[in-house]
Amino acid sequence: MEAAIVGGGIVGLASAYYLSQRGVDVTVLEKHSLGSGSTDRANGGIRAHFSSPVSSKLSQRSIEVWESFETEFDTDLEYRRPGYLFMARTEETAERFHDNVRKQDELGVESEFVSPERAGELVPELHADRFLGGAYSPDDGIADPHLGLQGFSIAANEAGADIRTGVTVTDVARDGNGAVTGVETSDGAVEADFVVNAAGPWAAQIAAMAGLDVPVTPKRRKLVIVDPETPVPEDTPFTIDADRGVHFRPERGGNVVAGGHFAETDPAQDPDDFEERVPLEWSAQVVEAASETAGYFGPRSEIRRAWAGLYAVTPDHHPIIEEAIPGFVNAIGFSGHGFMQSPATGQLVAELVVDGEATSIDISSLTAARFEGGSPLSEGTVID
Repeated sequence: MEAAIVGGGIVGLASAYYLSQRGVDVTVLEKHSLGSGSTDRANGGIRAHFSSPVSSKLSQRSIEVWESFETEFDTDLEYRRPGYLFMARTEETAERFHDNVRKQDELGVESEFVSPERAGELVPELHADRFLGGAYSPDDGIADPHLGLQGFSIAANEAGADIRTGVTVTDVARDGNGAVTGVETSDGAVEADFVVNAAGPWAAQIAAMAGLDVPVTPKRRKLVIVDPETPVPEDTPFTIDADRGVHFRPERGGNVVAGGHFAETDPAQDPDDFEERVPLEWSAQVVEAASETAGYFGPRSEIRRAWAGLYAVTPDHHPIIEEAIPGFVNAIGFSGHGFMQSPATGQLVAELVVDGEATSIDISSLTAARFEGGSPLSEGTVID
């Protein structure tokens, strides 16, 4: 059996590894360099704290791999687990977080609703009196997306996958019955029994080549490294001020990676031509907003570096994972969760290809048909 994977980000390479492990002859096709789409621009968060059960399950399954990644893949992810802390300023948000914690308990995810005082102990510089409480997940954490990509890439290569960079997919080939037979590329035809669409921000373009219309839209997101006035310890939770839309997580040397989406509009982007530079005004806005959350960010805080990348966003912020037509598998639309959920996704892709159905997780709710039938999912912990 042969499979062609379109996209050399971490979802594509995780899929390549698990397919190769199952005895499939795999070819990965990446038009730029590995990870150059969204993976190398990702924040690196790994959490099971979601309001959606299927999102939690994707992350729980993935965390099992992240926990053993150094041993299994001989790669140190720099994985650390300071936890996640979602803070609420309003009664409505606080009640939503109470509900999230109840759902987490049912799924076996450790989390608790904490008082402002307890949140202040977790984040000592937090302006605790401005909040009604928060949802805290102590086992969630952070890792380096590029190191994860590297681990899967090396392992897939050693398992026999043919990884090609600088190769652009130009069409999806199908037979007279509509079944996939391979892809056309800038380097010639590649025959395959299955084509896996793991193209991230380019996912809708690849799906269109197979005659599919999928609601995956590239959206620009930005991050900034800040040297705060007061250093942030590395055991500080990834902190999200949900009602202000700003977030920060600890980085090395007391720095933080911070972000937030404050614009009233959120236009679609061209993944081949979007603005990668970040205006200083936005970075300053993030620092100002973060200063309203915690006292680390005084006037002597310094902006070190900022960058922009793309989320591949679906209307309900859940991925599409399915065999859409015979031989064409979508693993797309992760809406910022692709890195953290890539191990489970790779396993699911292998199951769809080799076994004909997903068995490790019930992903029947993740087909694109949910958008046509008016039954999208709901997720209340989106981080922009």
